[in-house]
Amino acid sequence: MQPNLPPNLQPDLQPNGIVVAAFGRQYEIALDGGGIALCYPRGKKSHVACGDRVAVTLSAPDHGVIAAVAPRRALLYRSDAFRQKLFAANATQAIIVTAAEPAFSDELVTRCIVAAEQQHLRVIIALNKIDLADKAEAARQQLAPLRDLGYPVMELCARRDAAALRPHLAGQTSVLVGQSGMGKSTLINALLPEARAAVREISAALDSGKHTTTHARLYRLDAETSLIDSPGMQEFGLAHLSRTEIEHGFREFQPYLDRCRFRDCRHDREPGCALRAAVAAGHIRAARLAQFHALCGSGAGQI
Repeated sequence: MQPNLPPNLQPDLQPNGIVVAAFGRQYEIALDGGGIALCYPRGKKSHVACGDRVAVTLSAPDHGVIAAVAPRRALLYRSDAFRQKLFAANATQAIIVTAAEPAFSDELVTRCIVAAEQQHLRVIIALNKIDLADKAEAARQQLAPLRDLGYPVMELCARRDAAALRPHLAGQTSVLVGQSGMGKSTLINALLPEARAAVREISAALDSGKHTTTHARLYRLDAETSLIDSPGMQEFGLAHLSRTEIEHGFREFQPYLDRCRFRDCRHDREPGCALRAAVAAGHIRAARLAQFHALCGSGAGQI
């Protein structure tokens, strides 16, 4: 389920811009005719996302109101029981940025993948900072189960060269997601130097990055290619997804989901569970089934 939207487009409200940055309830809109306008949504609540096509009513050449949002083909966001954090609308693929340093969370990467799969986005995993040779191999091994499932893992050092990722961006609207400190801003700078995205040093004492990007922003690489940078995170809540939707976010579960004895099988202790049988046979990793249970339990609500 997607968050409620402003009024749907009417014949007299056609989209005339795209949201290129989101700052709370303020949005930068790149107008179709040229120029940037700072706009606000009508009403107290806002469910507009970076990448949305919108109909804007201007009150001045560079200010206006978002009157309506065009239908979306996808919306990537996280949620808990109380709030939602929108990342990107109309993306076609998610690039999950990990790094050799600092350490990244397997569960957070899985949560990002599940959210992306639910929105039918292509998924690419970028392993950054491979120049840290003493730690890169451990990171490769950590990502090996996902590589084995068919998720592309692109290795790069964003400080030096991000060329390995470029062919996978062409013609796509990609959203960068990941923990703080993984190097998303550095990657943006490598791909689009004029972006001048801020970059900060990692807080080694905490083994986590400082939050550099505080808002989502869309960058144009060319007429057909866009990149949306999102704020770094330490949690990714999936409260908006049902158990069934989470199941389908684990691609290796697909051949077994209709084979359980009970239709409402929770894949825990029920007899005749096809998933647990597949784990016993070595077709599904036990750690992945454990991650599924974590996502469906109390951990699913973290934002």
